[in-house]
Amino acid sequence: MFARSTACRGAQRAARQHAARHTPRRGLAAPASGSFQYQAGEAQGVKFASRDFAGPTTTLALVAKAGTRYQPLPGLTEGLANFAFRGTERRSTLRIVRESELLGAALTAHHSRENLVLEAKFLRDDLPYYVELLAEVASKTRYQPHVYAEEVLPLIDFARKKFLASVTDMATNSVHSLAFHRGLGIPTASASPTPYTKYLDAATIAYYSRIAYAKPNFAVVANGADHGDFSKWVSEFFDDVPAEPVSPIESKQTKYVGGEERIAHDGGNAMVIAFPGSSSFTGKFYKPEIAVLGSLLGGQSAVKWSKGFTILGNAATPGTKVKTTSAIYSDAGLLYITITGSANGVADTAKAAVEAIQKIAAGEISSEQISKAKAAAKFKELEYGQDIRAGLELTGNGLINSTQPYQIDEVAKAIEGVSEEAVKKAAKQLLEIRASVSSVGDLFVLPYAEELGLNV
Repeated sequence: MFARSTACRGAQRAARQHAARHTPRRGLAAPASGSFQYQAGEAQGVKFASRDFAGPTTTLALVAKAGTRYQPLPGLTEGLANFAFRGTERRSTLRIVRESELLGAALTAHHSRENLVLEAKFLRDDLPYYVELLAEVASKTRYQPHVYAEEVLPLIDFARKKFLASVTDMATNSVHSLAFHRGLGIPTASASPTPYTKYLDAATIAYYSRIAYAKPNFAVVANGADHGDFSKWVSEFFDDVPAEPVSPIESKQTKYVGGEERIAHDGGNAMVIAFPGSSSFTGKFYKPEIAVLGSLLGGQSAVKWSKGFTILGNAATPGTKVKTTSAIYSDAGLLYITITGSANGVADTAKAAVEAIQKIAAGEISSEQISKAKAAAKFKELEYGQDIRAGLELTGNGLINSTQPYQIDEVAKAIEGVSEEAVKKAAKQLLEIRASVSSVGDLFVLPYAEELGLNV
């Protein structure tokens, strides 16, 4: 194992800096590679990928197939995420914190519907240390009952209260539940205190970790690292991680259902209208026309002080916010329109949203509008994939589920090839299928899906 004391590390850091002043180095303006492409590989049964962007820092992530979609009991994903970096068999919490502070690094953990992500940001020269640390967190975290009761449980409770206070979060989670039921429909935050307090404890989280952190269920991804060096350290430090999970992850093909839910709330008004969308590029159900359709509907302007070209940006009632999102997952997707504001404003904008889809389906949209939507969709995909956090998770998820990284260069090419007819056909299909509609707020004013002309 690769281990260094803090004092020795300081001396070695100084020596490296001295050597750097006398050694020719590649300028930071010179790209390490000509594209955003990831190089992928496998070492000791662990899938990994990296891209070597020039720069002084590296971001490293362990992406585990342990999002709320896969948790066998309520709250397990949140519990596992909040236990990250809270002490291992070799390192106490204090040691992890102090060493990271001395090295100027940042450690975080977050989760989505599909993934749990352990993330570290640090100076490039410290790659070996943080590869070792993530391997240790994955295989040797100490799941102590007092830490769960005093530190982890309060964080889960805080997330729950924040979730219940947000009409937008409630509507978004509700519409996922309508669309997918279990699996992708499981909320990203516990919606009630009863489930997680009933099922959750430190021992159960520890058991779940031996499923999430088994080699078939995670990948390690780096941004700003030499691929050869990265391969070497992954091979060395992840040898002790379990080769197989103690129990298999139940992973059924996602099935779209649809329906309607209405939730009374006095904290504001939100309405989410959703339809089946596109899977991730690495999935089997990737549809680039959905990204273009989402950009065409739009809502939020990309230009300050302007409504922009999008249909919903120009149709929204003053004071009402509207946004179209294409949520991509490993085997499914959800195209949804989020509308917030006064009850009357949300109702009027929801009606305008359905009318906009009807116009696109009927071909009442100009070629110029679709061209603008394609350009916007391409930019969003490139920007999203270039984003370090998003790129790491998308690539890790791709490696876990289909053994291929998320290559945004190829995504951009796919969007360029979308035809006008494909966009119109996609809009028509939305109107033919059962929609998923969630309304949260003043239910006396907010319309039913049927009143908007949607099938539910």
